[in-house]
Amino acid sequence: MTSPQPPICNYEGSDYQDRFWEQGGRAYEDQAEAIALRRLLPKGGELLLELGAGAGRNTLRYEGFERIVLLDYSLSQLQQARQRLGESQRYVYVAADIYSLPFVEGLFDAATMIRTLHHMADPRLALKQVRQALQPRAVFILEYANKQNIKAILRYLLRKQAWSPFTPESVEFEKLNFDFHPRVVRGWLKECGFELERQLAVSYFRLGVLKRTLPIRLLERLETWLQLTGWCCQLSPSVFTRSQAVGDTAMASPGIFFKCPVCGGEQIEEREERLICLKCSREWPVRQGIYDFRIFPS
Repeated sequence: MTSPQPPICNYEGSDYQDRFWEQGGRAYEDQAEAIALRRLLPKGGELLLELGAGAGRNTLRYEGFERIVLLDYSLSQLQQARQRLGESQRYVYVAADIYSLPFVEGLFDAATMIRTLHHMADPRLALKQVRQALQPRAVFILEYANKQNIKAILRYLLRKQAWSPFTPESVEFEKLNFDFHPRVVRGWLKECGFELERQLAVSYFRLGVLKRTLPIRLLERLETWLQLTGWCCQLSPSVFTRSQAVGDTAMASPGIFFKCPVCGGEQIEEREERLICLKCSREWPVRQGIYDFRIFPS
């Protein structure tokens, strides 16, 4: 008997990119993530998987990679990404959920998951799927929302919040929005076949009053210094990690890319506007250049 599918956070039809990022006063957060990525990304590679790519806000930062696969559950977010990035064979757009990745094992030499794990009701299952898609020694950059941040600690000590930032359980502060304890995330990474190499503490100054009163250049300079505290302690609202995929696992055979997320078959034939699994005969549509592998409840 198969386990039930975890619930999925769907940004379909959302104006998230415009409302949250472009008009939401989050230039500091965006630059803080850019600084972290510059520190953690390898200089180059062949094929990178961007999990939870959304509208492609970070995609241009992966400049050292020959090809990038943008994966998101939302078609409308991927359509925005195509408009942002333009037509290019460098980018592959895939609509799928992270719990059922449609890629053969050992395909990618790098992956990123930024502002995405906090939507995962079953983070370990998601991380296991990511590890299967990666080659041995591939680099995995993960960002997660940290429950043990300074603001949460102060609120707890002042009795303004009931939950403890020091206990290991995840906190669902809104539906399908979770904060995680750093020690627990490190345990998940190890359990799923990753070896932690580096941690950065990101976005310490994520407060409206600070962003309104301090120049962005000053915030960026302070951010550059404070991120380095992440190796010894994680007290920021966001934590970036760099890990390496370890273990003697499969490498993808040349010329094989997709697999069927239902039956696992690797013989996928592409025809006009659809992919067909030759093992189970399941068809997957290609919608305006986006491969749609989403599995809908029957």
